[in-house]
Amino acid sequence: MGSRWSSEEERQPLLGPGLGPGLGASWRSREAAAALPAAVPGPGRVYGRRWLVLLLFSLLAFVQGLVWNTWGPIQNSARQAYGFSSWDIALLVLWGPIGFLPCFAFMWLLDKRGLRITVLLTSFLMVLGTGLRCIPVSDLMLKRRLIHGGQMLNGLAGPTVMNAAPFLSTTWFSADERATATAIASMLSYLGGACAFLVGPLVVPAPNGTSPLLASESSRAHIKDRIEAVLYAEFGVVCLIFSATLAYFPPRPPLPPSVAAASQRLSYRRSVCRLLSNFRFLMIALAYAIPLGVFAGWSGVLDLILTPAHVSQVDAGWIGFWSIVGGCVVGIAMARFADFIRGMLKLILLLLFSGATLSSTWFTLTCLNSITHLPLTTVTLYASCILLGVFLNSSVPIFFELFVETVYPVPEGITCGVVTFLSNVFMGVLLFFLTFYHTELSWFNWCLPGSCLLSLLLILCFRESYDRLYLDVVVSV
Repeated sequence: MGSRWSSEEERQPLLGPGLGPGLGASWRSREAAAALPAAVPGPGRVYGRRWLVLLLFSLLAFVQGLVWNTWGPIQNSARQAYGFSSWDIALLVLWGPIGFLPCFAFMWLLDKRGLRITVLLTSFLMVLGTGLRCIPVSDLMLKRRLIHGGQMLNGLAGPTVMNAAPFLSTTWFSADERATATAIASMLSYLGGACAFLVGPLVVPAPNGTSPLLASESSRAHIKDRIEAVLYAEFGVVCLIFSATLAYFPPRPPLPPSVAAASQRLSYRRSVCRLLSNFRFLMIALAYAIPLGVFAGWSGVLDLILTPAHVSQVDAGWIGFWSIVGGCVVGIAMARFADFIRGMLKLILLLLFSGATLSSTWFTLTCLNSITHLPLTTVTLYASCILLGVFLNSSVPIFFELFVETVYPVPEGITCGVVTFLSNVFMGVLLFFLTFYHTELSWFNWCLPGSCLLSLLLILCFRESYDRLYLDVVVSV
């Protein structure tokens, strides 16, 4: 990204010399004026192949989320088949946020080498990771280490699939399609994690401690065979996506789809300094990172939180599944609405977080029914949890678009990389803390409405700006 592309030919200016009449003095910021391209050839051109590029990237994100959440829904079967401990299961989940530690290296690669090289490296890491898990060894200790190594490599793919969606949408899509493309590319990773709740339990049988037959060696071998069938299937899908990406995944279209796609951006070092010194960006970044990080940690122990309410692990899994699916659907719908009605990102976030605050408060008070006397039923728990997931998950692509608009001309990959890194730090710390202090989780319920209310206040005080959109609208006209 920025002023450099992935080859010498691609680094040539997209637009010729000259400046549109009367545009230089109308910019809101000095940075936006510096990003103005040298000439304006008219409205940008979009290509039909953009949907193929979006499909390949979205499939990669979907499978990365699916692989990451392989073990959570079948943890009891995995314990019996491979002898996993509670710490092993927790670490298999933690490899996701741990994979964000080298996030800034992937941001640098995306900025300097472009989308194709970064996506190829990401998919290759996923091939290695899913392949490691499939190596047939009889030593259970070695097998567990290979599985952990595979999950770690898959976690390293997280920064790209979570951060590159706005970069892809700006590079390939016009201004009235960008939010929709960002939503599709960013939501598919969440949808992959949700589908793991279906794939694992449908293929892998759950152990039954009350039956002596299932405690036999043949039963353990059967469970292990079914788990390995899932691992081989995921490995095959990842190899297919890698092959398709290697065959065709251009770094950018022949002509830019918008003025913003052709404009110069700040360098990597200047971008990081600008982000860390921009108070408005830090405010909205915390509004994203705190509630989304808390919600991710809360979702990871949802079955334990709902145990006192006599909700089974299966029901807890279905609650998590439908909350993510609903969030994906609503998120894409909201993004499409944002494309039609431009300049409304702050209002959309205010509505979403108002709903999230009310839903999380409803859930927390329902769990305290001995004090509040609110009805504690399966319907109320399902409704409050699913609504909470819908409101929070659907806010992700709207946040991404607002981040990019706020700090333009900072490159999209760097901007989203910083905020997702902060979110994963919050999630990782919470999951690590809960690994040791999981006996009493009622306090955790209060973290949700507290974080949502804090985010709502930060968004309310936030002063929005749309420098990138302003560039496209004014220069195109």
